[in-house]
Amino acid sequence: MNDLDSSWFYWAVGVAIGFPVGLIVLTEWHEALARRNSHLARPVHLARNYVLPLGALLLLLVKATRLESDDTSVQVLETAFGFLVLVLVLSGFNASVFHGAPQGSWRDRIPGIFVDVGRFVLIGVGLALILSYVWGVRIGGLFTALGVTSVVIGLMLQNSVGQIVSGLFMLFEQPFRIGDWLETPTARGRIVEANWRAVHIQTGKGLQITPNSVLAGTSFTNLSRPPRAHKLAITTTFSSVDPPDQVCATLTRLARALPQAKPDVAPTSVALGNGQYRTTIGLRSPADDGGAEATFLRWIWYASRRDRLHLDGADDDFSTPARVDKAMRTVVAPALRLNHTDHQSLVPHARMIRYGADEVVQYAGEVPTGMTFLITGSVRLTTTGEDGSVVALDALDEGSYLGLTALTRQPNVTGAYALEEVTALEIDREHIEDLVMRKPLLLQEFGRILEERRQRPSRSGQRERVDSPA
Repeated sequence: MNDLDSSWFYWAVGVAIGFPVGLIVLTEWHEALARRNSHLARPVHLARNYVLPLGALLLLLVKATRLESDDTSVQVLETAFGFLVLVLVLSGFNASVFHGAPQGSWRDRIPGIFVDVGRFVLIGVGLALILSYVWGVRIGGLFTALGVTSVVIGLMLQNSVGQIVSGLFMLFEQPFRIGDWLETPTARGRIVEANWRAVHIQTGKGLQITPNSVLAGTSFTNLSRPPRAHKLAITTTFSSVDPPDQVCATLTRLARALPQAKPDVAPTSVALGNGQYRTTIGLRSPADDGGAEATFLRWIWYASRRDRLHLDGADDDFSTPARVDKAMRTVVAPALRLNHTDHQSLVPHARMIRYGADEVVQYAGEVPTGMTFLITGSVRLTTTGEDGSVVALDALDEGSYLGLTALTRQPNVTGAYALEEVTALEIDREHIEDLVMRKPLLLQEFGRILEERRQRPSRSGQRERVDSPA
């Protein structure tokens, strides 16, 4: 009966029952949180594996075995237990408040540096309280010494401290984030790091480190704000004899086909006067500026010559009678089985054109105005999938031709883009119509192919090359 009346007995029974029950509860809770990928799973794991066992051991030592609280082993365990509880509280608070914060909320806007500073201060205060209550250390003098030391260090490092304070205020305002593109008076690039002292900007020439005090004292432009609103402006010059509306239409069509262009932002082209035109293109990121501008300027060189425009005042003398005659004789005539008379009748109405690599040669859904025969180079056919994505089909090389639906005035079944620089021969619709009307077998063959494509669009999209008619 004396054992039952002793307090140590109840403490021992309580620990013997409560410890396994607590382990079971925390284990099930951790498994449930882990299945949901919750940020609280880590604090619960800490409580189950460390805080609960250490707390049970302390209760057994102090309450059951009745060791004195000033015993060294008890003080060491109390210090470890207090530190673990402090870490558990900070981890749980951070997981419940800041992790998974809604976009744009005050919790999401607080910079991580401030959270780290607050965590460091709380850990310092917690350790001071543990030293005071467990070990009996007088912490008043310690705080006084730290305050005096902080003043001395601040005077010695006032420039560095000024940069840190500037960085903290700037990061609290959050004018940019990691990954944003920044344009300052001395650099333009993507932010890869922002710490207490400086902002690291990855530029085309290397990594530029700008002190926070310098950045806070100057104006800069965040090219990534608002999100997905970046636009690139490119200026080109044409001859004053070129119709402005035609120039703007050509520039806009090429800008819309750029792989870097945002599909939901329509490009615009305006005449500035004196033969200059500005094309504005919406891009996904400032990182696409260089590639988009290089591709656009390369494409406009080819497109301006095909549309008989004069980029930078230059004329195009590529389509000479000798080149046209050679292309008709070596490619078109064998493909269509033309005799000498048919060959000579088409030469005055044909024209040599060129396309740059990756440039769109044929737009799906548009009615072609003529037929295009590939002389050199190759193109890739494309179609649109059920989910709206572009699906690559077969490649066409020399001797193939595009624009067969020009005869029926129907939209193209497939699109096509150049895999390399392509040289082609273009013949307008009316002259092809005159030819097929004189050649019933050729007209019959074209009709068969068109009918086959209408019945089997998936296969006809992969086969744009037409065999020579019998």
